[in-house]
Amino acid sequence: MEQLVQKQFTIRAFKAEDNHDLCDKFIEGHKRVLLSVGVEEVSSSSNSWKFEPNVYVIICESNDGEKVYGGVRVHVYNDQHVLPMVEATEEFDPTVADHIKNFSPLGTGEMCGLWNSIEVAGMGIGAVYLIRSAIAILTELNLKTLWALCSPFSARIAKNYSFLKYPHVGNDGTFYYPKIDLLATVCMVDDSEKLKNGNPEEVKRIFDLRRNPNTEKEEKNRGRDLKINYQLGINL
Repeated sequence: MEQLVQKQFTIRAFKAEDNHDLCDKFIEGHKRVLLSVGVEEVSSSSNSWKFEPNVYVIICESNDGEKVYGGVRVHVYNDQHVLPMVEATEEFDPTVADHIKNFSPLGTGEMCGLWNSIEVAGMGIGAVYLIRSAIAILTELNLKTLWALCSPFSARIAKNYSFLKYPHVGNDGTFYYPKIDLLATVCMVDDSEKLKNGNPEEVKRIFDLRRNPNTEKEEKNRGRDLKINYQLGINL
């Protein structure tokens, strides 16, 4: 395994259709992570999203732009494109699409495709900084609500960012996905502006990123010091 020595990263957000080269790096990195846990394909790993105008990508990369270490996507709901979560669950519960549509007047979407490479495991790239960034850009995208299909581990982490289990679909909000021995929980942020259900310290950091979307910060997570150059202002 490659030894990662750098502790400086750039996390930036962009519209998928504006940078297909970076989308391809995202896709390749995500695929490697899925294969490492025995998953060959999931609905959110399809390549078609990079051509859709309603998809926004956040990546963590080296400061020179040569390497991508992780990423996450936010799909904005519209009538033309089905959210990945619907594709993943419709055969188990066809009402999921209707539940999502009910929140569309408020502005809704889905956070999906979260991954980080093994090289940055334990540094908080996926579990902290990419999720934090995804929640930070919701007000830019005029999304008051946000959905996510979470593993048991990520569902616990997601509570910090105001995600709560949505129990009205599946089996009390859960499905076996992406394979029969893996459990996924449907979670939702119901008020992206206030994030009232989130961890207060995390919410404070998100609000700071909203005020200063393009900024450099000294970050610390589980004893690891990082310097992150956030570039979250999106060309809409």
